Amino acid sequence: MDALAGQGSAGAWTDRRRRTDTPTAAGARMHRRCRDGSVILARESAARGQSVVLTPFHVAIQVRDIAEARRFYTEILGCSEGRSASDWVDFNMFGHQFVCHLNPALGRDGRIGSHFNPVDGQGVPVPHCGVVLEASVWAVLAARLKQHPVDWVIEPYTRFRDTPGEQSTLFIRDPSGNALEFKSFRDITGQLFAR
Repeated sequence: MDALAGQGSAGAWTDRRRRTDTPTAAGARMHRRCRDGSVILARESAARGQSVVLTPFHVAIQVRDIAEARRFYTEILGCSEGRSASDWVDFNMFGHQFVCHLNPALGRDGRIGSHFNPVDGQGVPVPHCGVVLEASVWAVLAARLKQHPVDWVIEPYTRFRDTPGEQSTLFIRDPSGNALEFKSFRDITGQLFAR
């Protein structure tokens, strides 16, 4: 099975659980690594005595052609396919449910438009969605994408160097023009929301 596709059930836990920093007034951050390379963050709130776990997201986008989307998300990105019907298909995107819905109004050559916002000297497409990955998984994905004819918006690079928000990132568009970002931090739990 492809290293980037989900193995077994989507987002299945490995036995590795680790505390990534010491408790603070806001609570301790922890993360669990899934077999597919995704990470689930948890925050234990010291003040409330509660634990909040970030669970897989569900996002649905529109596409111009289901067969074309199926090829892109399975063959190029390496997602495994879930349920489907004639006008939609869902994929396991690093443990998250990503659904493509047919929009016939886009037409055979239609594309979703984007606004571009300047970030670190690059034009970042808005809207976009994506996944934060462990560094090793991000590197494998970046190398995989470079082996295919991909519509690059921003090729792989590291932005915000030497700051708490330093991250490796890349932006691509699917055949229908939907913008996707995949990024990685050296310390996801410590850097994801760091200022």
